[in-house]
Amino acid sequence: MAKQAQSFFLEEWLRSISGSSNNSASVHSSFSSAQAIIQAWADLRDSLQNQSFHTHHLQALKTLANSQTSLFVADPQAKLLVTILSSPNLSLPQESYPLFFRLLYIWVRKSSRLTAAVVNSAVEVLLHLFSRQFDSDKCPLFFSEGILLLGSLSFQTSASEKSKKVCLELLSRLLEEECRSIFLSDELTSSVLAGTGYALSSSVTVYFEKIIDILFGIWGKDDGPSGSLSHGLMILHLFDWVLSNFFNLQSLEQIDLVRGILDNVKPTHVSFAVVMAAGGVLRALNGSGSSGFMKLRNSAEKRIEIVGRDLVSRTKRFDYSGNEPRNSLLLQSIALALARSGSISHHTSLLECLASALLIEIFPLHRIYNKVLKLLQGSWQGYEIDEVKAHLNSVIFKEAGAIAGVFCNQYTSANEDSQTTVENLVWHFCQDVYSWHRQVAFLLQGMEDELVREIEKIAESAFLMVVVFALAVTKCRLDSRTNQETKLQISVRILVSFSCMEYFRRMRLPEYMDTIRAVVVSVQENESACVSFVESIPSYDDLTNKHGWFNLPKVAYLWSTDEVQTARILFYMRVIPTCVEQLPAYVFRKMVAPTMFLYMGHPNGKVARYSHSMFVAFMSSGKDTNQDERAQRKEQLVFYYIQRSLEGYPAITPFEGMTSGVAALVRHLPAGSPSIFYCIHCLAEKANSLCSVVSTCETDLWKNWEGELEPAKKVLDLLLRLLSLVDIQVLPSLMKLLAQEIVKLPVEGQNTILNQLYQHVAESDDVTRKPTFVSWLQSLSYLCAQGKATSGSAF
Repeated sequence: MAKQAQSFFLEEWLRSISGSSNNSASVHSSFSSAQAIIQAWADLRDSLQNQSFHTHHLQALKTLANSQTSLFVADPQAKLLVTILSSPNLSLPQESYPLFFRLLYIWVRKSSRLTAAVVNSAVEVLLHLFSRQFDSDKCPLFFSEGILLLGSLSFQTSASEKSKKVCLELLSRLLEEECRSIFLSDELTSSVLAGTGYALSSSVTVYFEKIIDILFGIWGKDDGPSGSLSHGLMILHLFDWVLSNFFNLQSLEQIDLVRGILDNVKPTHVSFAVVMAAGGVLRALNGSGSSGFMKLRNSAEKRIEIVGRDLVSRTKRFDYSGNEPRNSLLLQSIALALARSGSISHHTSLLECLASALLIEIFPLHRIYNKVLKLLQGSWQGYEIDEVKAHLNSVIFKEAGAIAGVFCNQYTSANEDSQTTVENLVWHFCQDVYSWHRQVAFLLQGMEDELVREIEKIAESAFLMVVVFALAVTKCRLDSRTNQETKLQISVRILVSFSCMEYFRRMRLPEYMDTIRAVVVSVQENESACVSFVESIPSYDDLTNKHGWFNLPKVAYLWSTDEVQTARILFYMRVIPTCVEQLPAYVFRKMVAPTMFLYMGHPNGKVARYSHSMFVAFMSSGKDTNQDERAQRKEQLVFYYIQRSLEGYPAITPFEGMTSGVAALVRHLPAGSPSIFYCIHCLAEKANSLCSVVSTCETDLWKNWEGELEPAKKVLDLLLRLLSLVDIQVLPSLMKLLAQEIVKLPVEGQNTILNQLYQHVAESDDVTRKPTFVSWLQSLSYLCAQGKATSGSAF
């Protein structure tokens, strides 16, 4: 209403607020100079005076009509127009009539007070014109502009009651008889609905019910127009405008008439129009700030609920492939009506309708993926990307956030059974999107990148919906009223769903982090919940093969290039360390370790580092009830961890990740563990092999350990760091292996390492180890100074 108040023209407001302004260009948008406007009026006066109408007179009409924003039509000009229209000696071209109607409409809407005589004359002329035989197929604009003018005249206080009745009777007849032609475009529709809105707001109510009855039945006629969401939105905001007028004027009679119509909908009334009208009534009620009119509110809510309940009963099976067009339009209409009307009481049927609208209509990912995959199975000729772009620009998609908000509000007020039903729908949707998009993104990689990006825009919005819904679930269900088993089950399913949608998380969301924190607290305190979450990780076989994919045998699958899958695994790698204390060691060994070791070989350094962090978390854990079992599992994992890490170093394995893993195992394994001996032995061998490869490097490189020498230097530095970390039982073996490697180095390399050791010993405050270090370092320095090639037997 606030926006409409800034405009004199209801039809323009309806077009803009329904999202139709960009779809059809207005013919009344150009600008003419004051001189051109003055000349146009002069031409029309000449036409009347000379009793002739030529091409330049038609152009004068167009000039004036195209300047409606700045044009003001006074009573004398209106009288001129009426006189020309009623002149029996003037032969007017058919295309001139809509222009005359438009100028008279500007006069009606912009004049603060009209002369009754001119108004009555205009009504008489219109009655005469519409009594002629016009071919509606050829001039729908004639009827739409005529209805707009008739409605605006009936809304004017200056018009006599008789004139108003004539206008309303003629308008209702045209609305019923010409419905096929006047709804051909959004621009025509907006004019017709605006005229209808003016008519409904008239002080004469005798035709009120008849006009609404005709309006609600138009889209149900065999020769009537096809329903569309833009038409529905115009109806919604039209009723918002009409009811707001009634509330402002305290027009109780019309308010009661609206309530009666909503309570007694006829079989001929089209459901989507009725739903949108009810939504407009609720919007006006919520915008009025009045707590009264409860009967009207109840009637509007009940009408939407009845339509929703009927729809749910007719579409019992939830089907991602989509609904028939009539049900699809109705679902979208219910969703938009609820989103734009404001607060509404909870109804189970509306909750289910909103869930279906979101998962099928607003985020139609299944239909898109299914079409793409079927095309890939055949002879791929490309996918019409415009179809996806059109959906991204649609009103229903742009309202996804508002609809998700209403969905969450309805969910919060629902009973437990209804909540569980829609939760299951959303969680299954997440898993399906992961499976679908994983295939499509991989198969179209490098072939249809733009199409994938456009599809992902829809999926990103779906991710936001899932996050908002999941937060609502945590606030509503993770409280003292819900039993512990249910809370844990919900927490796990939220985490699994987030893992499936993780690829589409492209921004930082407080709601996302709040939800994660809420559910992780529950999971990390319960062993069965931890196990349940971990067991949802895709198996090693699933990660490395394309099981369940469409039959595309020619496509070679490489797990490391599957970005959708990788994003999901990263989510697990971030969450599992938070609950690893409660996770039994055998479960970690069976479910987590294979994935962890696989992704240590991922070419993306960030991914590989998360794998090492997972290993660190497990090695650092130790509160298992069976400590012997956990220690045994740790020992077993170390052997393969070292092999896997070093075989990929330096090409793949990130040194920082490997360092953290080695530090963790030497800190947390029992003193004297064979695994620690094995670890330092493998590190020494790796250092030796790296140094041997580059033994012919220039002297300056050995001094600074640059270029090819850097990986070797890092491994030696790691061994030096272990001097302060390993237990006393392992220390002698470590010093011996280090000495063996150092004495093999060129002099420049030896000096660099020795300087580091001198500094390390000087800064050490470990009274237990320092004497040993000093003795060892003196011997090592002596051997290096003598330049002897030794096997290290002196140590």
